[in-house]
Order: sequence, then structure tokens, then C-alpha cells
Amino acid sequence: MSVAPQAVGRRERNKQNKLDRITAAARELFSEHGVDDVTTQQIADKADIGTGTLFLYAKTKGELLLLVQNSTYAEALVAGRAAAEAIPDVFEAVMAIVRPVVECNRKQIDNGRTYLRELVFGDPEEPHHREALTLTVQTEQAIADVLARDPGLEPRSAAVLGHVVSAIMFLSLAATINISRSVDEIVSEISEQVRVLLPRR
Repeated sequence: MSVAPQAVGRRERNKQNKLDRITAAARELFSEHGVDDVTTQQIADKADIGTGTLFLYAKTKGELLLLVQNSTYAEALVAGRAAAEAIPDVFEAVMAIVRPVVECNRKQIDNGRTYLRELVFGDPEEPHHREALTLTVQTEQAIADVLARDPGLEPRSAAVLGHVVSAIMFLSLAATINISRSVDEIVSEISEQVRVLLPRR
């Protein structure tokens, strides 16, 4: 009677182990060479699995990039939220959320831009794409939560502004004109636009 639960547990552990190996292999290769210069065969070889097995976890190279980038995006959002909680000024707290997201997207510029392209044009039915979309919603919500501290803003207005600030951030990251710009320069550009948006007190 106890055999089935143990078998299921072992199977799940094996699946997680393969996923961890795929993620680690893709992260290393994408970081070293850029997503465009890495093949799925190279990732499979480095993860020590067959390509057929690889495609069970991610159907395309774009999905593999989403898998890798989602984890760093999630960590950046956690860091940003934590920083924002300690900052009383609403504008500064919003920018505390924005900065680590910008930093994680710019660690490897081509990968970051490809991630944004996959986010917009990828298949929303794929699990890693759904996770990426969920992270964008969580980013908007985190910003809206900070904006809602302002007693002069209604919750609906804070939510709309959270969406707009998030859109500004992603557009600044995706803009071709910003390819060679530093994190500080991009954050400065975003902050100028956000200052105009926020109610003046």
C-alpha cells in the first residue's frame, strides 16, 4: 500500500532533477553565449538528457529562456518589494521596485530583449510564458500597492498607474535606442516619466 506514494515521490523528484539540470545548463549557456548562439541540442547535451526529453519541459528555445529568466525576475521582484517597504517616500519606493527588475533584465542585454519579445509574442498557453505574464501582473500590483499609500489616490487610480509605470519600464527596456545605455541611464529615463505621472503633493 505504501509503494505507490513512494514511486510517485521518486518520479516527481526525478522530474525536478531534470528540470533543475535543464535550467542550470540553459542559464550557463545563455549567459556565456547569448540565446541566439545556443542550440537546444547544446542545452540537452550539457543537461545530460535527450532533446526529446528537453522538449517535454520546454517546447522551444524561447520557452527555455523564459524558464531561466523567470527565476531571476522573481528574485528581483522580491528584492524590490522588500526595499520598497523600508522607503516612506512613494516615488522612491516605486523606483526601488523598478531598479532590480531593470538590473536583472540587463545582465545580458540580448537575452533580456529576447525575453521581452517572448513575453509579448510567445504562446500564452505554454507554462513558462504564463509564469512570465504572472510576474508582470505581480510587478504592476507591487507598484500599485506602493502608490496606494498615497491617501489622495483611489485604489482604482493606483492600479491604473501601476499598469502605466510597468508599461513605461518594459518599453524602456525593449527600446532599440536604449541598447547601449547603462542600468542607471535607463532607470533615470524611467524615473523622469514616473515623476510626471505621480500626483504632486
